[in-house]
Amino acid sequence: MYDSIVIGSGFAGAVAARELAEQKGQRVLVVDSRSHIGGNCYDRPDEYGILIHQYGPHIFHTNSERVYRYLSRFTEWYEYRHEVVGNIYGRELPIPFNLNTLEMVYGERAPHLERLLVENFGEGARVPILELMNHEDAELQEIAQYVYENIFLKYTMKQWGKSPKEIDPAVSGRVPVLLSRDNRYFQDKYQGLPLHGFTPLFEKMLDFEGIDVRLDCEAKTVLTIAPEAEHPVLFEGAPFTGNVIFTGALDELFDCRFGRLPYRSLRFDFEHFDRQFYQSHGVVNYTVSEDFTRITEFKYLSGQLDLPGTTIVREYPMPYQGGGGEIPYYAINNEENDGLFARYKELVGRIPNFYLLGRLAEYKYYNIDAIVERALDLAGNL
Repeated sequence: MYDSIVIGSGFAGAVAARELAEQKGQRVLVVDSRSHIGGNCYDRPDEYGILIHQYGPHIFHTNSERVYRYLSRFTEWYEYRHEVVGNIYGRELPIPFNLNTLEMVYGERAPHLERLLVENFGEGARVPILELMNHEDAELQEIAQYVYENIFLKYTMKQWGKSPKEIDPAVSGRVPVLLSRDNRYFQDKYQGLPLHGFTPLFEKMLDFEGIDVRLDCEAKTVLTIAPEAEHPVLFEGAPFTGNVIFTGALDELFDCRFGRLPYRSLRFDFEHFDRQFYQSHGVVNYTVSEDFTRITEFKYLSGQLDLPGTTIVREYPMPYQGGGGEIPYYAINNEENDGLFARYKELVGRIPNFYLLGRLAEYKYYNIDAIVERALDLAGNL
């Protein structure tokens, strides 16, 4: 009945399904355990009419014209330019650290420090703080230390549940100082949000002859995966030899037989206020204080600036333990965890026409544009 089965209806699964149906003429079944399509990019109007992102803020940005043109088939765009500030001991500073931040932090010393930075690295450069830390000039080292302690260190401790000693210096070293006055969080050529929301984009993408969608459907209720069996894939009890594209958590597909892959999860606390705005920007990061990492105010993201009232969400990182209602968001990549993932991936290698796609299935981080590109390539190569 089906040529391909896609597990998951986020960007990875939805793009792959659309491409297989439209370009290859396949009959495709999309299965999702949730009651909605769109994966973690799912958005909806709350009871006050404000478009909220149910699983935290997602902003599209890319330099890939291919990806931009592809997604533009399914949506118009609200040309939102994402600016983030950090709340540092009650004071808001632009993030990433740039020349405007430098001026706010160092006051009268800022022109001298700016000249020093530009002379050494050039106007417009993105300078990793590790490079500044290792520089012979003590004033450049001072800037790097400020960024490390006030913007990176405590925020990262909250996000990943680590102590300072456990934080890889190579990771912190990549944190940039931008030698420009561009306060945008992203500098990509194309950026913004779907004009009417992500969910309508997914609805249009999956509304195509040959695509069936089953929601509230756990993959294991329709698929039996047994790499050692004569027929490694059964669909509703019968051997299935078509393509399976899996976008979920790989360890859970195999009942965590080698142990659970570590992820970080998030708790989202939504709150509505009877006031026009709650904060100065769409996202404010709390880099040195509070138990949460950031507050998102959705009106900025949706462009509903004139709507009365406002809705925010506070974001609390937490370990993922596989409990009810918990969602794995971020793979915790290190040598041990990547080795465990490789054992699960080896099982997949024994199954013909079985493909891994996405953050969970591949145990790695993807931005929206990167996973769209990856899904386009995978579907094109099948």
